[in-house]
Amino acid sequence: MSRAVMHETFGGPEVLELREVPEPHAGAGEVRVRVSAVGLNPMDWILTSMPEVAKQFGITLPSGFGTDFAGTVDEVGQGVSDFTVGDRVHGSATGRAAADFVVVDPSGADTLRRTPAEIGDQVACTLAVAGMTASAALAAADVKAGDTVLVGGAAGGVGVFAVQLAKLAGARVIGTASEGTFGFLRQFGAEPVVYGPGLEARVREVAPDGVSAATDLFGTETAEAALALGVPAERISTVAAGPNPPGGVRPTGGMNARPEDLKRITDAIVAGDITVPIAATFPVEQIREAVRLQAGRHVHGKIVVNL
Repeated sequence: MSRAVMHETFGGPEVLELREVPEPHAGAGEVRVRVSAVGLNPMDWILTSMPEVAKQFGITLPSGFGTDFAGTVDEVGQGVSDFTVGDRVHGSATGRAAADFVVVDPSGADTLRRTPAEIGDQVACTLAVAGMTASAALAAADVKAGDTVLVGGAAGGVGVFAVQLAKLAGARVIGTASEGTFGFLRQFGAEPVVYGPGLEARVREVAPDGVSAATDLFGTETAEAALALGVPAERISTVAAGPNPPGGVRPTGGMNARPEDLKRITDAIVAGDITVPIAATFPVEQIREAVRLQAGRHVHGKIVVNL
């Protein structure tokens, strides 16, 4: 037997339970990973609390929990040649990562990459969803050198990647956040502005010469402000407004990232060009507390659950 975080009904963190489950094994074309750490994302509690969203991802009850993980390969199925037992790896497995063991199909919908020796598992487990989402968001807005880019939700788990990737691309970054996170954001080279009513005017004060691109990582406020600032809709992306965001701006998400984007992020971390802030760590026995903190949407950086 092994342990896994499960839920039999949809709801808040209270539906999550750490249970004894049959130990899974790798079949043909599959890899089993002994998980050491799981990085939480908003999508994790959204899939747990919103059955209509879970259905879109093929999740039915009872279900596991969590997406991003890091650990060590301990079983390799027939036909797998890219991974061997003992490889340190990280990746994503939607709705089942928070478990002692996760079985993934590297050639299917799951993501699995080797973890560089210079990166610990607590950092590696934060990379797949947040890093790929940030990369896709910037690509959809065509962020490049010389741009002034407005990043909505800049202090969150995706935002800290988006800010640093945009800076690496040579852009000036203005990030929306609460005033208490301004010092945190300045560490990454962002110029912070308070979110909320009047955002357009505050951005004009900071960037009187205008904004050339924007990405909204939280809702629609930043996208709407960017439109009002005259940014063309095709240079505004959003990851949290559904398939039909306001004004014809471009919806996107981690699924739209390029396969090589995750390696680009790990290379930048190894080079010291990207820092991954870990806001809090929890043992898996405290999964409910970890999810409550994540769902509050006021976390500055990433939350990690250790197994």
